[in-house]
Amino acid sequence: MSDIAALNHAASILAKLAPGDRADTALRGYFEAHRYLQPSARRAVSHAIFVYFRWISWLDPKASAQKRLEQADDLQKRFDTDPKSAKPETLAIRAVPAWVWEEVALPDAETKAAYLRQLQRDPALWLRARPGQAKALVKSLAAGELAPTFSIQDSEFRVQGPNSTQNPELQTLNLIATDGVRFTGVQDLFKTEQFKTGEFEIQDLASQLVGIACAPKPGETWWDTCAGEGGKTLHLCDLMQNKGVVWASDRHSGRLETLKRRTSRAKLFNYRAALWDGSPRLPTKAKFDGILVDAPCSGVGTWQRNPQARWTSSLNDVTELAVTQLALLNQVANSLKPGGRLVYSVCTLTRRETTGVTEAFSAAHPELEPDPVFGPSGGATTTLWPHEFNANGMFLAAWRRKKG
Repeated sequence: MSDIAALNHAASILAKLAPGDRADTALRGYFEAHRYLQPSARRAVSHAIFVYFRWISWLDPKASAQKRLEQADDLQKRFDTDPKSAKPETLAIRAVPAWVWEEVALPDAETKAAYLRQLQRDPALWLRARPGQAKALVKSLAAGELAPTFSIQDSEFRVQGPNSTQNPELQTLNLIATDGVRFTGVQDLFKTEQFKTGEFEIQDLASQLVGIACAPKPGETWWDTCAGEGGKTLHLCDLMQNKGVVWASDRHSGRLETLKRRTSRAKLFNYRAALWDGSPRLPTKAKFDGILVDAPCSGVGTWQRNPQARWTSSLNDVTELAVTQLALLNQVANSLKPGGRLVYSVCTLTRRETTGVTEAFSAAHPELEPDPVFGPSGGATTTLWPHEFNANGMFLAAWRRKKG
């Protein structure tokens, strides 16, 4: 598809986009109505829409949708050629809403510039191979007529800067043996034989690292409290080698049905699905070796992947969600076995939803003690920044229930 054709389709979507509508939902509806569009064409149209919202503050509001899309495309191409063409002081004003700087603290100007420029790049597409199968997956997917290009994420990360500032005791963070693969090919992954047979899941690297942080052992009993469609549930089941059990709960039955299909494809059966709305009435009276609270959040950490959300989220949303997050942690705390581990994760970077929630929770639960997120040398809280991992931003915290 030509650039002009893609922009024409994108202009049609923008023309129908009402205030409050989600761009990703509008894209799905448009593609459903235009099924003749090939995967490459759909990627081009989606890219045009996301680029538009990435650079919307630079565009002429009086111009036509087509013209604004062209302006955004030109800005993106200029930035891709020379990222320093976008000045950090300009990005701090135009690329994100003003309220963010009340909530997101970066240690210095250089780190702030790196973070802001990362937001204006196209996001990486990450796959999670089955445990230990990343290299085999790359080899098998690379065979064929449309040979994609891959890079396997290094098995060890050395993270400094923001993490060492927030956690003085954490000078380096070593994450061992992830199964992440960065995909840069062009074929439709959902139509590959490897996807159909469950050889991989499409999952952002930051989300994969949540599973690594949980570190469940085969035979244990875990609870993924806000499972959604089950990306992290699948990872926990895989890490447990299909042994033990993972309870997966969500407030929406449709998401749990999707989880059922995904586990069937992956041939993972060590899970139980249950509806739970976050209320005091828990889905089970069982006690757990581990609990993951991957809580609903403002999604600030996903703004590179979902640029429209920058302009639909508010400080009021952050405040309300922090209340929900703390309530979820309080509801599940008593379901831990002595010695059991509680992991909290949110794909946001705001103070109220991260350290604000964890400090309040720790103060209310002396029966729990902070536990290193990634091994004994790390801290009990960790922030994964988009510019450090080429992935979503994520905050993690961990506690362990005292024995006795």
